[in-house]
Amino acid sequence: MKYNLAVTIDKDSGFCFGVVYAIEMAEDILDQEEYLYCLGDIVHNDEEVKRLKSKGLRIIGHEELNELHGEKVLIRAHGEAPSTYELALKNNLTLIDASCPVVLKLQNRIKNSHDDQEQILIFGKHGHAEVIGLQGQTDGKAIVFQDLAELDQVELPSKFTLYSQTTKSTDKFYHIKEELLSRGYQVKANDTICRQVSNRYDDLEKFVANFDKIIFVSGKKSSNGKVLYDVCKKYNEHSYFISNIEELDISWFNPIDKVGICGATSTPMWLMEQVKTKLESF
Repeated sequence: MKYNLAVTIDKDSGFCFGVVYAIEMAEDILDQEEYLYCLGDIVHNDEEVKRLKSKGLRIIGHEELNELHGEKVLIRAHGEAPSTYELALKNNLTLIDASCPVVLKLQNRIKNSHDDQEQILIFGKHGHAEVIGLQGQTDGKAIVFQDLAELDQVELPSKFTLYSQTTKSTDKFYHIKEELLSRGYQVKANDTICRQVSNRYDDLEKFVANFDKIIFVSGKKSSNGKVLYDVCKKYNEHSYFISNIEELDISWFNPIDKVGICGATSTPMWLMEQVKTKLESF
């Protein structure tokens, strides 16, 4: 039986400019050279990483970076801590710096706050590449937390400066700020959330309302993927999270359903096109 699904891809989904910039830099080099090292996954999307690896991208971690000498290494959009740049000098590495301008600006602001002796709190995901780079600006002294409950275990000073990882939820950030103020702390809050991500909340809210079913395509490691999927689910309960076409399940659909496809800022358009083709074949 043919399902005849009417499938539409969200025109506002796909890579943010920071990711586009990093991938174009990598591809330009790989067009000229046999391989290029990249410190960590260039983007939190396994399918796109696989595609770039087939062109010669070699993903390494910090341990392998220690052993590397005289090579070119790409710094991805998430940015890096100062210690990485120091190591590059020591090991004669050429860094191709594709740090996102939004992240670089935030790193700079955090460094200035730290230099001004301010106690810094960062609302962000523990162990996330961007957050490690941000914490590195403070010699590891910033307090990182994912939710307010974690701060119950910490003795906070009466006044501090609050920052956020660039891909966090704006609503949550302001809720945290208000809650900390209501507890009597003096909070200097800096909304450092990327507008390319936060604008997508409103766009998605409008987009998902038009469909019977929503397929949200994202890598499982993507922070903004989790945030944006929650938005989809909130405004259309028939939303499904997948990372590749193998995860599509025909039982989710009824014949002639209208299906919307959207994704994270780290989801390539070619992958959403693949999902569309697959759905249209049902």
